[in-house]
Amino acid sequence: MALSLLWLGLTLLGALQTQAQGTIPNWIPAPPLSKVPLQPNFQADQFQGKWYVVGLAGNAVKKEEQGRFKMYTTTYELKEDGSYNVVSTLLRGQLCDNWIRTFVPSLQPGQFKLGDIKKYSGLQSYVVRVVSTNYSQFAIVFFKKVSNNQEYFKTTLYGRTKVLSPELKENFVRFAKSLGLSDDNIIFPVAIDQCIDGQ
Repeated sequence: MALSLLWLGLTLLGALQTQAQGTIPNWIPAPPLSKVPLQPNFQADQFQGKWYVVGLAGNAVKKEEQGRFKMYTTTYELKEDGSYNVVSTLLRGQLCDNWIRTFVPSLQPGQFKLGDIKKYSGLQSYVVRVVSTNYSQFAIVFFKKVSNNQEYFKTTLYGRTKVLSPELKENFVRFAKSLGLSDDNIIFPVAIDQCIDGQ
C-alpha cells in the first residue's frame, strides 16, 4: 500500500513538473548554479565597458534564428555601490533600441541579480554569472531567470570586438553543450554596424 502511494505521488509530481514546464516539447531544464563555473578573482572594474554579443545559446534559442538574429551590444558601467548600470543596444526593425537595467552584486564576486525586479511583470528571479573572461578580449556570461514559473537560461559569448577566434567560439559551444544544450540551441548573430558602433 505504502509503495503504491509512493508511486502515485511520484507520478503526480512528474505530471505537475510537466505541467509547470508548459507544453513545450523537448524543454531543457536550467542547470543548478552550482554546476555553472564562476570567474575566479572577478575584477568588476576590468569587466565594465562595451561588449559585442558574438554568440548566444539557451533553452529558448532556436537555430532557425541563425542568419536573422542581429548582433547587439551590452555595456556595463560600474557604479560606486558595486552594481552595474547595464545597457543593451539593438536594432529593432529600422530603429535603435536601448534596454536598461541594473545588476546588483551577490555575495560571490562575479554573480549578480537583477535590481528592481518587481517592475518586470511575472519575473520571479534573475541571476547573472560571469563564467570566464580575460577582460580584454572575451567573456562568457550565464543568465538564469524564472518567469511565470518557467525556468529559462542562456549563455552569451561577449567580445570586445565583433570577431573572435574559432577557438573561443569552440570553447563557447563546448560550454553551452555542457549545460545540456545542443547545436539547435546555439547561434552566432550576424555582425552589423547600425546602432552598435560609435558608442
